[in-house]
Amino acid sequence: MNENIKSAGSNVSRKKSIPISNDFCPQTLFIYGTYKGDNTPNFGLFCWFSYYWDKEMGVMACIGGNKLTKDLIREKRIFSANLVTQELLPMADYFGNTEGYNKDKMNVEIETEKGHILNVPVLTKSPWVYELEVDKSIKLDDGEVFLCKIRNVLADEFLCDGTINIEKRINTIRPVHTTCQKYFSWDGNEICGWGKAIKG
Repeated sequence: MNENIKSAGSNVSRKKSIPISNDFCPQTLFIYGTYKGDNTPNFGLFCWFSYYWDKEMGVMACIGGNKLTKDLIREKRIFSANLVTQELLPMADYFGNTEGYNKDKMNVEIETEKGHILNVPVLTKSPWVYELEVDKSIKLDDGEVFLCKIRNVLADEFLCDGTINIEKRINTIRPVHTTCQKYFSWDGNEICGWGKAIKG
């Protein structure tokens, strides 16, 4: 028992204070979809995305700075959150590294459809999509947190097959994570740095 306590204490002693960051805390990537005023789709890449509980599961999404996607979410109060997979990463990287206010940003080939419940654009190739409605928002000095009701979840049929174990389903869709300004595969291997996977 004493040896275990000593070992635990020695582990703690190896920690040191560093500048504030979220390095080594991988985050899941989502492409947010909104419709612009002319009913054409707009997509942006984001990773400050998580969940909360208030009688039911909800989504919280934080967007910092001035972004067209944030403007449209404020205006429409609805958006889609499309899970990014390795197949979608080149397009996602383009959406994340191309200025939203650039009028030519969406002049790319991409398969979309409408949400089943909300009037939001959905990426056809994303295997897991949330249709979200903003319930409350918290304005910060340079950002905004959107607390959202999940109005619908769209999942590929493969993910709904309970006869296939979860590990195989996850490894088949291959979600992408990010940290330290790099993209990582589901199994932890580095794919590339931000801006290096772009396909426009």
